[in-house]
Amino acid sequence: MPLPTNEQVIEALRPVQDPEIRIGVVDLGLIYDVMVEETGKALIKMTLTTPACPYGEMLLSWVHRAVEKLDGVTEVEVKLVWDPVWDPKEMCSDLAKDALGIW
Repeated sequence: MPLPTNEQVIEALRPVQDPEIRIGVVDLGLIYDVMVEETGKALIKMTLTTPACPYGEMLLSWVHRAVEKLDGVTEVEVKLVWDPVWDPKEMCSDLAKDALGIW
């Protein structure tokens, strides 16, 4: 079975939304890195909008579930990182910036 590409992993994550902001984690720029190892293990580095995010554990779980559904994925590791610090002006997509009124 072929392994999913990094782009396929990102596409699988697009529907995962921050429940408070109602914008996807990809468009918010919360997904910092995606890698699929030859073994089928998917590694995702992500952050949250704030360390005090009340939905943090839920978002990590949703990201994990979205990726584990992909064909070829044997394991998923979601690593929460705080470096670099999330900066919506630099990391959000234009869609997210429009929705948040950032410019």
